[in-house]
Amino acid sequence: MKAAGGHLLDPDGFPLFSLKDINRLPMGAKETIYRRLVPEVFFERFAIDRETGMGVDGRKRITTICPDGMGLLRIEVRRDPGDEDCLFFVEVADTPFRQIELSFCLINDPDAPRFDIDRDEHGRDNCFGTLRRNLDEEVKAMAAGLSPNQVRRGLKMFSGFFRQFEDFVTSLGIDIIVAEPLSYSNAIRYERYGFDYITGKQLMLWINQEFHPGGELFRRLDGSTPFRQPGMEETVRGRAWAIHDGILSGPWDDIKIYKTVGVNAGIDTFPERLF
Repeated sequence: MKAAGGHLLDPDGFPLFSLKDINRLPMGAKETIYRRLVPEVFFERFAIDRETGMGVDGRKRITTICPDGMGLLRIEVRRDPGDEDCLFFVEVADTPFRQIELSFCLINDPDAPRFDIDRDEHGRDNCFGTLRRNLDEEVKAMAAGLSPNQVRRGLKMFSGFFRQFEDFVTSLGIDIIVAEPLSYSNAIRYERYGFDYITGKQLMLWINQEFHPGGELFRRLDGSTPFRQPGMEETVRGRAWAIHDGILSGPWDDIKIYKTVGVNAGIDTFPERLF
């Protein structure tokens, strides 16, 4: 429930200020609160009951992991409980500085082709290509218009989720969201949602500069791999695959971003971008 000012309250009417506070509540109360983060369209499109998280067959579609004593939350939504991939997956966490970290968010189209970029050629989990790469599957995924780390096409629902997420963060009296983009394309998309950089802005500006004709990264698009083809500098997706392929000569690392809730920072490190 919420107070008149919009602050989230526990069942006894006391204000909640963090995930850790919510996670002290009984499981039913926690699930009711956290289901507010599931994009509304899922309930109608996939016939999931808003109150129970169950499908029409009475089986659970929404799994909420929110351990008592910890400021952590994971929500998994599946079209069918036996599905390998989630329709919707999000991980968030408290930070020591009264912020909320958006650690991970995936929204998959369950009817789209799957590309096993998250497994190596022996079927081992490779943490979305960060440990070992499945080059054949990555080439197929890139040709299908996916970005690095995507196993399926998305459902174009992140904007709706993010509005709900900002409302949720505000209801805890928190005004800062932090994140670490998994890839270059993630970073550019977060810019569109109003994020600024804690660290990594100079790298992002350098990347844009050096992908222009005559730049160091432009010269490295030499056709030596499928991910370093001339012309890939023109799109966010093309740049992201080249960076995933190691074109920076260093890891994609230490990119940290933040957003003040309700404020668009107006950052655009790739103003000529195409997707």
